[in-house]
Amino acid sequence: MIGASVRVLGIETSCDETAASVVSRNGSGNPSILSSSVLSQISEHAAFGGVVPEIAARAHVEALDGIIEAALRDAETRLEDLDAIAVSTGPGLIGGLIVGLMTAKAMAAALAKPLLLINHLEGHALTGRLTDDLPFPYLLLLLSGGHTQLISVQGLGQYRRLGTTIDDAIGEAFDKTAKLLGLPYPGGPNVERAALSGDPTRFSFPQPLKGQDRLDFSFSGLKTAVRQTAGSLAPLSDQDVSDICASFQATAAAALTERTERALNRFLQTHPDLADPVLVAAGGVASNKLIRSELTACCERNGVRFVAPPLPLCTDNAAMIAWAGLERFEAGLIDAEAMDAAPRSRWPLDPDSDPLTGSGKRGAKA
Repeated sequence: MIGASVRVLGIETSCDETAASVVSRNGSGNPSILSSSVLSQISEHAAFGGVVPEIAARAHVEALDGIIEAALRDAETRLEDLDAIAVSTGPGLIGGLIVGLMTAKAMAAALAKPLLLINHLEGHALTGRLTDDLPFPYLLLLLSGGHTQLISVQGLGQYRRLGTTIDDAIGEAFDKTAKLLGLPYPGGPNVERAALSGDPTRFSFPQPLKGQDRLDFSFSGLKTAVRQTAGSLAPLSDQDVSDICASFQATAAAALTERTERALNRFLQTHPDLADPVLVAAGGVASNKLIRSELTACCERNGVRFVAPPLPLCTDNAAMIAWAGLERFEAGLIDAEAMDAAPRSRWPLDPDSDPLTGSGKRGAKA
């Protein structure tokens, strides 16, 4: 199908963003985001300090039709111009996933268009190919509220997990630190903002798994150290909060970089003939400026190109879902049973990896 102009509508409702996007590839092979419409639910969840699944699902029901209409209008695309419908089918909050999947099924059936079931994590994994035209293979560092993973991206649908979190994900650690310190939701951006006026050397927090050969991550101990420090200083001044945030962020960035550098060395040994080795950082936490800076320096030390998507494509969005769908559509990877599929709250990218916390084990983050 490559050589023909292709347009795919993507739908994303896995958490607390209601999103739709139209992505195309023209006859010359150049991809383009024709539209990206995202409605955040931050105000609906702020009072609770985190995402409430029932509220999220109801908000998706109320907003999704209008978001899809806006995406089609902005892309100057009619429904009949679409080649396929792609929808985030997991992992995520089951109520939100149901809303997106049922809408996508209805549209695909009414239009007689293929329905593409997209793993939300694959959307993140392939975003670097949309923005930077990356060839396979490359190393992916996935950083989000529910995931901290190192993945060798070998090809479309071919993902090998090298490391994962054994407890909290990095985004969860940021959010819990913010809540502990009385910072508003969402936690990650507010911790980063408070850290700007803080002293990152005031507190010496433990760097999880430092020096270990394994490529997994751990942030539970760091979170505990933050809680103990905050408790010992209570009541906290504004400067105390800023210093804790700065010290926490610096430690988290150092831990991510140390683990990633080990993974890079292993990846380079496994792929010695790569002319242009690449590390891609994706997911909401990849928008953190300090983490980007530390990872950039790490890549420069190792002769590796660092790629991080633009900030709007780091957080949850439908353009990455549409793009993953477009890649699968062009490759002929269309599930004939898609109309009978159910959403998946847990869906690891690498189904052959051992089930650790953070990688798709029931009762843990997927």
